[in-house]
Amino acid sequence: METSKVSALLIICMIFISSATPILGCGSCGRKPPPKHHHHNPKPPKGPITLPPIVNPPVHLPPVILPPIVNPPVILPPVTKPPSGGKPCPPPPKSPSCPIDTLKLGACVDLLGGLVHIGLGDPAVNECCPVLQGLVELEAAVCLCTTLKLKLLNLNIFVPIALQLLVTCGKTPPPGYTCTI
Repeated sequence: METSKVSALLIICMIFISSATPILGCGSCGRKPPPKHHHHNPKPPKGPITLPPIVNPPVHLPPVILPPIVNPPVILPPVTKPPSGGKPCPPPPKSPSCPIDTLKLGACVDLLGGLVHIGLGDPAVNECCPVLQGLVELEAAVCLCTTLKLKLLNLNIFVPIALQLLVTCGKTPPPGYTCTI
């Protein structure tokens, strides 16, 4: 019964819409069409058309003044003459070098690798101290440094251990000594 009510309502709506369409569909139905406008053709101008001349004003640029180029004076260092009739200058001091074969310290430096984790002990003293025995402090430090470089070891880690080994062997490294690369 419900569907018959809905069907009836749909039919009524369709009838209403179909009857309203002709009335609402066109806004101009039943009116007079608007009058057509007649366009007037403009009259062409009489005589030739002349355009005024275009005059470009002159462009005046300010003069460019270059600053003077001044070369700085050349100052030559004073000429010094060597002292006449005196003794020749002494040669510059030699950088310290290792007087022993660094291969002898190779086994010693190999033991230093184990000391990074363990700490100093008898194997390093027994191997290194006899080799370093005849050297002065600076020579011993230079020899250890040279051997560390030849073995391509990390100097930041091994130099402090090598300097501690020098102290253990009775050699005091010079104050401020650094193993340069």
